[in-house]
Amino acid sequence: MTAPMIASPPPADRIPVIVGVGEIVDRPRDVVDGLEPLALLEQAVRRAEIDAGAKLIHDLGSLDVVNFLSWRYCDPELLLAQRLGIRPAHCHYGPVGGESPIRFLHEAALRIARGECDVAVVCGAEAQSSATKAERAGVTLPWTPFAHDVEEPKRGAAFQKPLAVKLGVFRPVSVYPFYEVASSAQWGQTPRQALAESGELWSRYSAVAAYNPNAWLKRHFAPDEITTPSADNRPIAWPYTKLMVANPMVNMGAALILTSLARARTAGIADSRMIYPLGGAAAEDPRDYLTRDQFAESHPQNAVLQAAMDLVGGKGAAFDVIELYSCFPCVPKMARRTLGLGPDVEPTVTGGLTFFGAPLNTYMTHAACAMVRRLRGGGATRGLLYGQGGFVTKHHALVISREPPRSSLSQDVSVQAEADRTRTKAPEFVSEAGGNGKAESFTALFDRAGAVEHGVVMLRTEQGARTLARVPAHDEATLTRLMDLDKTPVGARGAITMAADGVPEWRAN
Repeated sequence: MTAPMIASPPPADRIPVIVGVGEIVDRPRDVVDGLEPLALLEQAVRRAEIDAGAKLIHDLGSLDVVNFLSWRYCDPELLLAQRLGIRPAHCHYGPVGGESPIRFLHEAALRIARGECDVAVVCGAEAQSSATKAERAGVTLPWTPFAHDVEEPKRGAAFQKPLAVKLGVFRPVSVYPFYEVASSAQWGQTPRQALAESGELWSRYSAVAAYNPNAWLKRHFAPDEITTPSADNRPIAWPYTKLMVANPMVNMGAALILTSLARARTAGIADSRMIYPLGGAAAEDPRDYLTRDQFAESHPQNAVLQAAMDLVGGKGAAFDVIELYSCFPCVPKMARRTLGLGPDVEPTVTGGLTFFGAPLNTYMTHAACAMVRRLRGGGATRGLLYGQGGFVTKHHALVISREPPRSSLSQDVSVQAEADRTRTKAPEFVSEAGGNGKAESFTALFDRAGAVEHGVVMLRTEQGARTLARVPAHDEATLTRLMDLDKTPVGARGAITMAADGVPEWRAN
């Protein structure tokens, strides 16, 4: 009888380790003194090298820069490399996506595992606070000239149907509510119960941010403060208030340095400072959210998180600490259920995109830094980093640990086939409809004064097609029915008519 094969640990020069983390938060007294994104990037990388306690930047073979939107440069990755005095073989500036820091971190680890590079950096930065304040004040910032000839990254409207754009449901803040409403109905919650869960969860994020020295809002908010509209917490898109959505008005930078175990030991880095990537997974949904089969769950999110759990041989409880992406409450609420974790989950080591701050695509770079520090501190061995981007579109998870891996890092990252296997056929989308329609999900958009601009209901027609319809602000009866905190809008029925401007409208029966 042949003895079973036992996987042996890979050679030390093929084991990737995270050895340095660096963060910077910029709060200038005068807006003209604010640091531009390129300067924040450089500072974060140099701080990560100091944290590593070894000279590593000069041997950098891989540099990934997370996409930033607060300023525009021509080839920012090359400009950063020049500032650092390096010429890495892999020098990449990424596309838009909140999952990209975790993907870049995973890909850098895979590069080291393949022997393609010895030292790698993943970094990101934004200076949206300074950029916005300067624009509003009419102040010219003494930064690298804005590259007007560089095309703005494609986002939102570029991938959505004209009717979605016309109705204003093509931005994250107005699309995620569709998942919020549909998922809570699937779980048997009333809107009031769903709102209470969101408030409790977001309060936990704020409690961590309150003690994170790098957080933008260092304050613990009570659940009711978060969910109750007020002058300082206006409603944005039903059922979300300002304190339930990401806060991009920050100036922040973060970086991580990876190298091989062999190189780290040669550099004299203590084993207690090393954190090991164990593996992860990626999958995504169609960018046009209206071509998805349903909105009560995310098939790629499920597949990615299940793959992460499979790595540690158990349910979500096998992770000592987790970071669940938190642009809007529906994302971690769906994730914690997939992970088999209860409502008392501790969802973050960082503080969340509302309270720590949301430097747009690069929040998870900061989260990875926070996770590394947490694991180094002892008391926790394994951590889960889960990031997502788009409109619940792109998903990536990475498991990291204080303990070295027992086998080589798997080069097989995609779990797209599993996500696709669970997906059913999406309904046909129509821009014109009549007859009766049943609500699949709903949101209402508010102006800055807190008044409803209009509602948007996602409908299934009598023929089974999907459409979007407007609920005018003057139709108070329909809006009252749809925003009833004690009765879900999902399943409500009503009449569809075509308005004079060619947009479907819906009135509840």
